[in-house]
Amino acid sequence: MPDRAFDDPRLAALYDPLDPDRSDLEPYAAILTELGARSVLDVGCGTGTFAALLADRGLEVIGVDPAEASVEIARTKSDAVTWLVTDATRLPPLDVDAATMTANVAQVFVTDEDWLATLRGIREALRAGGHLVFESRVPERRAWLEWDRAHTWDRTEVPGVGGVESWRELIGARDDLVSFRSTFVLEDTVVLTSDSTLRFRSREQIESSLADTGFTVIEVRDAPDRPGREYVFVARRAD
Repeated sequence: MPDRAFDDPRLAALYDPLDPDRSDLEPYAAILTELGARSVLDVGCGTGTFAALLADRGLEVIGVDPAEASVEIARTKSDAVTWLVTDATRLPPLDVDAATMTANVAQVFVTDEDWLATLRGIREALRAGGHLVFESRVPERRAWLEWDRAHTWDRTEVPGVGGVESWRELIGARDDLVSFRSTFVLEDTVVLTSDSTLRFRSREQIESSLADTGFTVIEVRDAPDRPGREYVFVARRAD
């Protein structure tokens, strides 16, 4: 099930206003250009910013996310994207040049079963020789140590809503699983929360899972806007 932050209409509507700087998406668009991709499956498309950006540049794009509230917002951004409320394990027959998972999407699959099933679903959606591009945080950087109110508190004026205070707090970290709570306080004193868990897989674990599901790792890059903090995997469907 999607986290409440993405599937509750009140919270989904706050996602873009609270995170307006999506310059992190440009490196992904550049990689797709390098690969010569003309059709793209954006897995975990959320509110659709990346999918709409690609469509505006002339690519054929399918945006997929199980969170209906987020996809409803995505639909307002582009009529050129095919929007699907589903996940990568339940896709219709596709034959795309590339697939992407930006932000924390690759880390929401906390069990091996779900992660491997997702990779297999993506592989089936790719044409022969198609590519998968995604990121995952470097576990050794222990990003969750700064997931507290002191580091993450912010107040944002949201049109039609008013001032919104938001912050993140760590719930627990055990092995490679990290859980945290996001809190949002609206001006009318309404308090909304959403709990999330991410899995911080090692580079070796990810490369092994890609090999097991029919991919060849072409390159592992450093995220240009977050050096040393994230791996960016570029893999090709092995045929």
